[in-house]
Amino acid sequence: MTHIVIWKYRSDVDKVTREEHVAQLRLLSSLIPEIESFNVGFDTLHLARSYDTGLVAVFRDRAALDAYTVHPRHIAIADFGRSISEHVASVDFESE
Repeated sequence: MTHIVIWKYRSDVDKVTREEHVAQLRLLSSLIPEIESFNVGFDTLHLARSYDTGLVAVFRDRAALDAYTVHPRHIAIADFGRSISEHVASVDFESE
């Protein structure tokens, strides 16, 4: 399973808070054993259609993704991300 999330931060969210969000996201891969692959980073193109931060995580199967979804550390960082964003979007699909 591949899990992709993108965040568009509110304009009033400062650089330090944005960096803290990404730093906390990066910690998830060392805390949640179901994660097989995990990448997160800031947008580099800054186009009108761009979001500010993106995440791509890969899981063995749906059960592993479900375990990640309900993990307390994931819940905390997901809540933080929503609190500083004007929009969050995600997609989950079967990896080939």
